[in-house]
Amino acid sequence: MDSGSADFWVGAENCQTAQQQAASGSGAGAGGGQGASTRGLQRRKGGKSATGSGAQDCGNHTFLGQQSSSSFVDTQQPFEVTYGSGAVAGTIVTDNVNLAGLALNNHTFGTAQQETEQFTGAPFDGLMGLAQSTLSEQKTLTPVESLAQNGLISDAITSFKLSRLADQKNDGEVTFGGLDQTKFDPSTLVTFDNVNTQGFWEGAMTSVTVNGQDAGLQGRTAILDTGTTLIIAPAADAAAVHKGITGAQSDGQGGFTVPCTTTDSVALTFGGSSFSIDPRDLAQSPVDPNNPTGDCTSGISSGNVGGATEWLVGDVFLKNAYFSTDVGKNQISLAKLV
Repeated sequence: MDSGSADFWVGAENCQTAQQQAASGSGAGAGGGQGASTRGLQRRKGGKSATGSGAQDCGNHTFLGQQSSSSFVDTQQPFEVTYGSGAVAGTIVTDNVNLAGLALNNHTFGTAQQETEQFTGAPFDGLMGLAQSTLSEQKTLTPVESLAQNGLISDAITSFKLSRLADQKNDGEVTFGGLDQTKFDPSTLVTFDNVNTQGFWEGAMTSVTVNGQDAGLQGRTAILDTGTTLIIAPAADAAAVHKGITGAQSDGQGGFTVPCTTTDSVALTFGGSSFSIDPRDLAQSPVDPNNPTGDCTSGISSGNVGGATEWLVGDVFLKNAYFSTDVGKNQISLAKLV
């Protein structure tokens, strides 16, 4: 469920693992950073063709095609999407899609006949892009837009409550058509305009604080992307944030480390409200797996997102807020979790 892309696809019955060819371009989502929106794929040498569900060249996934679905129709129109991590290529199809009991009959989406290894080895069978459809390489409506267009939900709203593995609650939730007020404090809800014209969900980020101290990073914007793990900031901004974190160090390659035991607080402000990042999200995996109390990879890294003041804000932040998008009003909402 990826708010940073707008294409919906699942693996095809004849899926093969492919290699990704280098290219330049833009397109956030699904793994973070920026990648080419169209880029060539090559089949992996020795790759085999297989059909049906289960283990095959594209991994141990459930696949879709004429063998598994009597309502499946392949239009033979090609599509290709490259993400910050990984790429897929295949054909546009129609089939019946059921989301939480809501039926989208003859919905248009993609089946991936080629996937790079990032997707072959992933635990999920496909990816649902929930940015705005203007970003779609398939030039189709997203599922939430189709639900609204067909009158199955009143508004094309998607809301996310992301679960934190360390909490062991397994309480993540996606809501279509509204917000689940049992997941957040309604008194903390803020709504602000989407400033992106391409189809990403991007809002004005008016300040960044570290341990309550302003980092001097006004006038920034942030793409909010559930398909990205880290927070990616321009190099100078990332350095300014880590300057205020006790024990933080640069790795010399655009990344940073922080003490695994850090209690320092980083907060981002949207819509006039400050949202803090749990230190457990700031400190990612230990640099030395045998030293879990040493240095950890920081959840904030540097990279070129687009503009000089543009950030890509992923799950390191989004696990700490209730996040909702509204296609019709072109607005974003955030609230503090309960």
